[in-house]
Amino acid sequence: MGKADQYVFGLDIGTRSVVGTVGYKKNANDFTVVAQEVKMHDTRAMLDGQIHDIGKVAETIKTVKRSLEKQLGGTKLTDVCIAAAGRVLKTVTVRVDETFPEEITVKDVNIREMELMGVEKAYAAIKAGAREENINYYCVAYTVVHYYLNDFQMSSLTDHKASKIGADVLATFLPDEVIEGLYTTVEKAGLKVNNLTLEPIAAILVAIPEKYRLLNIALVDVGAGTSDICITKDGSITAYGMIPMAGDALTEVVAANHLVEFNTAEAIKLSACTRKKTIPYTDIMGLKQKTTPAEVNSELKSKVDEMAKLIGERIIDVNGGKSVSACFVVGGGGKIAGFTEALAKALKLPKERVALRGEEVLSFVESVNGDFRPDPMFVTPIGICLNYYEKKNNFVYASLNGDSVKLYDNNKLTVIDVAIAAGYPNENLFPKRGKALEFTLNGQARLVRGELGEAAVITVNGKPASVNTPIEPNADITIVESTVGADGTKDVERLPEFKSEITFNVNGKDVTFPKFMSANGELVSGYYSIKQGDKIETLNYYTLAQILEVLGIEYKEGIYVNNEIANKETRVYENFKVELDRKPVAEPSLSEKVEELKEAAKEEAKEEVKETPVKAQKPVGNSVTVIFNGVPLTLKGKSEYRFVDASDASGFDIHKPQGNNLEIKINKVKGDFIDLIKDGDSLELHWI
Repeated sequence: MGKADQYVFGLDIGTRSVVGTVGYKKNANDFTVVAQEVKMHDTRAMLDGQIHDIGKVAETIKTVKRSLEKQLGGTKLTDVCIAAAGRVLKTVTVRVDETFPEEITVKDVNIREMELMGVEKAYAAIKAGAREENINYYCVAYTVVHYYLNDFQMSSLTDHKASKIGADVLATFLPDEVIEGLYTTVEKAGLKVNNLTLEPIAAILVAIPEKYRLLNIALVDVGAGTSDICITKDGSITAYGMIPMAGDALTEVVAANHLVEFNTAEAIKLSACTRKKTIPYTDIMGLKQKTTPAEVNSELKSKVDEMAKLIGERIIDVNGGKSVSACFVVGGGGKIAGFTEALAKALKLPKERVALRGEEVLSFVESVNGDFRPDPMFVTPIGICLNYYEKKNNFVYASLNGDSVKLYDNNKLTVIDVAIAAGYPNENLFPKRGKALEFTLNGQARLVRGELGEAAVITVNGKPASVNTPIEPNADITIVESTVGADGTKDVERLPEFKSEITFNVNGKDVTFPKFMSANGELVSGYYSIKQGDKIETLNYYTLAQILEVLGIEYKEGIYVNNEIANKETRVYENFKVELDRKPVAEPSLSEKVEELKEAAKEEAKEEVKETPVKAQKPVGNSVTVIFNGVPLTLKGKSEYRFVDASDASGFDIHKPQGNNLEIKINKVKGDFIDLIKDGDSLELHWI
């Protein structure tokens, strides 16, 4: 027998029974059971995995404890490992991303900060859902299911270059009242909690070896009040689930059909799992009765199918809407006839892929007396013992800025875990960036990021520390929150566009000026500090008054810009010509210019007729029909016709200008007054 100081005492506090196991690990692969005891609750002191009557459950634990101590030859048991049921477990999976202003080399601190953002996001979701319930939840564990590097899934992010990192974070929570109830019950039984784990985690340690967890497998622990579900994939636990139906629902069917009280019905149900030919019992009327396993199993088939269907649906739900590759069943409630076949049907799996896990997975367990029974109901108790070696979890206390904080100890607690448990804002730990300056430049959005402040100043037991500093129980932590950096700023002169120039021709010489900038319509200098929401524009002109001011010349009448008389507000664009001393010359009006052009066209046409040999001339009286501005127009009396002939005949009045220039098109192509036209041509004449 192993040394008493090496014993691990594991207690599975179930809805129908308390199972106690004492043992030790001889090596990395074997576990030896020294003592084991099962005690049924005398009353329904627990429902659906929740302790309702602390005193009665404590008495049951005391009975198991005394029996184990007797088996151990009087060795006193003081410390115990326990597990919280999946009935009270809440999980949240969130996607969290962090984007950086520029590409960085990802370090552990970046990954840690992102993971904590995920935990905070999950905790916020839990709090929002529990607000009306007035329940306080503790985050007992979190797992990163997947990492993402620039939106591509990765197994590790450390030392990669990225502008964006992300993660799917699975966070697990337990209500405070559940933890307090378990601790109080165990303490009333004269024991101290040495390690706390979750029942699904304990079961999976035994039922699904780590080498199998790369596969998409479901584990179902069918107890008395609940059926707990755990999903593995890609080497880690990816989801938890539960339905509030298990062995007790079957017992209630037996009780109703055979008119017996609950404990008698439980005994009948368990007997139906054996090879007995008949099952004798006494009903509530005091009459002796008997039944057979076949009859009991037939009565239970409908409820078994219903339970299997609900479990299958829940597995598919938590597995992302699809079935798993295989399913393992543990727990006493899963031993009922026909259950694994019904579950295989619900999961659309061959029946060989849904199996009870008992003897084959407990092959590494031996007993000093050789009387250990490798039964599915012992998978979770053995897993509770093994978890002691895995993590040695417990609740510990620490102080944060003078306030006491209770934490679920995973043997690797750091300052950040204390901060999360205390609800300390994540943003007060890490440097805060000042407010970004947002404005537009020539209509395009611009942003200047704020500067980073200083990280929080942290001490642990009076010594400088960081968020990743490990802590021991009763650690005294102080945090002076991080600071906010300066807001983003930008002066106009620091804009690349401010350096651009504009050139004008003044009195025959090129003169170069800097381009003006405006903020919200007002001219500003290079020293102007851009404000939040400003509309900044680079002006591509000067007014004549601004040019004269820069040149130190006083404005006077008679200044020309591009050959037209100008005033102070005349806009002068790139390469425009400015004449300061030009004497005014009477310019013909636009209609006069058009008349001159038409006359020139007619004269040119006459000259062409003179030069053309008589034999080449067409007979007088030739006529053509054209479409002028959409209207048919027939021209007669000439051997050939030009555009000007059509415009005269149309009555188009060029003496009433309706624009700056005339546009001429012949068959949609730009033309001129002197261009020849022919029958069927489409002519257009418009003011622009």
